[in-house]
Amino acid sequence: MQRRSFLRTTGLTAGLMALSSKEIFATLLQQPAYKIKMLRGDVGIFSEKGGTIGFYQSPDGYVVIDSQFADSAQHAISELKKLKDQPFKFLINTHHHGDHTGGNIAFKGLAEHVVGHENCLANYKRVTEKTADRQLYQDMTFGDTWKQKIGNESIRTYYFGAAHTNGDAIIHFEKSNIAHMGDLVFNQLPPYIDRSAGASIKNWIQVLQKTRQTFNNDTLFIFGHAGNPDNVTGGKAEIAAFEDYLTKLLAFTSEQIKAGKTREEIIKIKDIPGISWPNSGAERVFTAAYDELTS
Repeated sequence: MQRRSFLRTTGLTAGLMALSSKEIFATLLQQPAYKIKMLRGDVGIFSEKGGTIGFYQSPDGYVVIDSQFADSAQHAISELKKLKDQPFKFLINTHHHGDHTGGNIAFKGLAEHVVGHENCLANYKRVTEKTADRQLYQDMTFGDTWKQKIGNESIRTYYFGAAHTNGDAIIHFEKSNIAHMGDLVFNQLPPYIDRSAGASIKNWIQVLQKTRQTFNNDTLFIFGHAGNPDNVTGGKAEIAAFEDYLTKLLAFTSEQIKAGKTREEIIKIKDIPGISWPNSGAERVFTAAYDELTS
């Protein structure tokens, strides 16, 4: 991501143009594969691998949202300390999946509190039962909402019900008006629908509707994943587009079932009519949709 961004933003500067192809390649290899991007004020994102990390640099310490994996979390910690060497007040998990909590352990002894929805904690403990000694679980949980004033920001979480899992939360930095959606939005990317953790496509659509009603047109949303790594932020238009995707997924799968198609036939379909994303009908989404509609 950083290497591609490096080429795009510099437009191959005169300095690079003066180098040989081998020297250019060597220069690019020296660029880290991760980066920090500031969004508004003191709120930014860290990108490497796994779900997008969000952070707030307050005068009192850092608030970090999600942790990717142990190695990338360590990169995030190092980069944030370069910005300002200060304490980590809160690590907040949007949900329990390993690409969002696998790096929690890197914050052991650093984060004063780890926060998440009560179902996030239950799911996290369930799937890491055999590796509990290598995890850092939430010590603060909430039901529908949680509020915290820190520095110049007011942080509020929202839980609208089962969607990607049954423990997905939205974290809103109210002053900056930035909301981290976690995996409630896969921007132009077929989502992972974790039925083993209580996912519901039908309710996911309602969660996205509720999100658009709750936040205003100036809200900047951070997405867990995107088809293009540069598109992990957006507005209500992207949320509406993903809502449309899920709606069409359920409707098309239902039509195929009524037409007598078997599960095996349906999951081989590559695209959903009316959706222009590449391979919009990935096997995993049709599998989840079929199982939800027939259970």
